[in-house]
Amino acid sequence: MDNGASSYRRYLDGDDNGLSEIVGDYKDGLILYLNQFVNNLCVAEELTEDTFFRLITKKPKFSGKSSFKSWLYAIGRNIAIDHIRHNSKLINTPIEDADNYISDGKSLEQAYIMEENKQALHSALSKLIPDYRQVLWLVYFEEFSNSEAAVVMKKNARQIKNLLYRAKKSLKSELDKEGFIYEDL
Repeated sequence: MDNGASSYRRYLDGDDNGLSEIVGDYKDGLILYLNQFVNNLCVAEELTEDTFFRLITKKPKFSGKSSFKSWLYAIGRNIAIDHIRHNSKLINTPIEDADNYISDGKSLEQAYIMEENKQALHSALSKLIPDYRQVLWLVYFEEFSNSEAAVVMKKNARQIKNLLYRAKKSLKSELDKEGFIYEDL
């Protein structure tokens, strides 16, 4: 059982610190994940708050069939899908605006190249179909296993494997169109 599950169980037993630990551990990753659906960090933050609010008000049962993180992200995904269904017009904010920091040891030229590469990657990702974007995000950015990504996306492991293969191939094709120079993808 992972920390999230034990923290959630403690919260359900009346320890509010359990919920605080869950929010602290999962908030940032959940915001960035939900941003893939709405392309707006402010809205993604609101959807993340709604996800935690659902834990507080509805207290859904965690069965333990998947990791706590996959279960929580699946709840967030469902909330994002509901939001999209109810809101037809969305404002776009690029995700790269969230990551505009440069470590001290890098030269300005390296930082510039890295930022351009990051922008090219996010641009190429945004051109992919939603399932491709989502599976790549879960596996490579959130470091979910294929089985955890399958739980979040409501697919089986084989579908995820195939989807991941096609998503990487499609991303490579998009990057090639933009003249992206990469070493390992």
